[in-house]
Amino acid sequence: MAPALDVYDDTCSENYHNQALGKTKSGRTLKIRTYPKFESLEEERLYRKQHLAAAFRIFADRGFDEGVAGHISLWDPILTDHFWLNPLSMHFSQICVTDLILVNEEGEVVIGDEPINAAAFAIHSEIHKARRDVHTACHAHSVYGKAFAAFGRELDMITQDSLRFYKSHAVYDNFGGVVLDREEGKRIANALGNGKAVILQNDWAQQGSGHKKNIINDEEAEFTYKSIATDDKGWLSFQGYHDEQLAKTGGSFLK
Repeated sequence: MAPALDVYDDTCSENYHNQALGKTKSGRTLKIRTYPKFESLEEERLYRKQHLAAAFRIFADRGFDEGVAGHISLWDPILTDHFWLNPLSMHFSQICVTDLILVNEEGEVVIGDEPINAAAFAIHSEIHKARRDVHTACHAHSVYGKAFAAFGRELDMITQDSLRFYKSHAVYDNFGGVVLDREEGKRIANALGNGKAVILQNDWAQQGSGHKKNIINDEEAEFTYKSIATDDKGWLSFQGYHDEQLAKTGGSFLK
């Protein structure tokens, strides 16, 4: 059941929001790392692009890549009607900061020397237009994701991981293959609504096995969602993977 009492020290707001304990025996406060503050928008742009390049490599490491399918977009903090994308022909594992492509809302390349995925633009342009609060949107063709999408159903709340999407994801059940039309991009954005994820159902949906599942109750689900599905926790969770890429590559993707 959800705990009735807070066990976290609220003297440091960063620790409190991330459920971190940071008191030494001598009483000194150890602060969890948090999203940085920037001196300029140019500095923030570079930071975001560096993390975007790392994200592509992390996706590749975890098998979320499939040929030239899949894309991640990053809203630009300077040109706020523009966003960054990966070049169509480059494998996720090879992407560096200098490979990223900046496009405007018409899909025209502003910075970069490679074409982009037309489906990426059709989907992501409409998501960023509808959701100005969304800095990054990811679309992947993972093995398990594709298999689950065939059922055209939302996630069952049966694990702590699934609770990150408690009442904050949807299913788009009108998916007709590669998205090349911005109108379908709009429909996907509408299906997403104010949520954080949308599952694109494919054409060969099947019925489930009928096995009974132990669904987590709403009280516990809502408590856990508020604890683990925050922006701060999402950023913090990414940092370990980012550090891993720094260690593995010597920071080559930062160039």
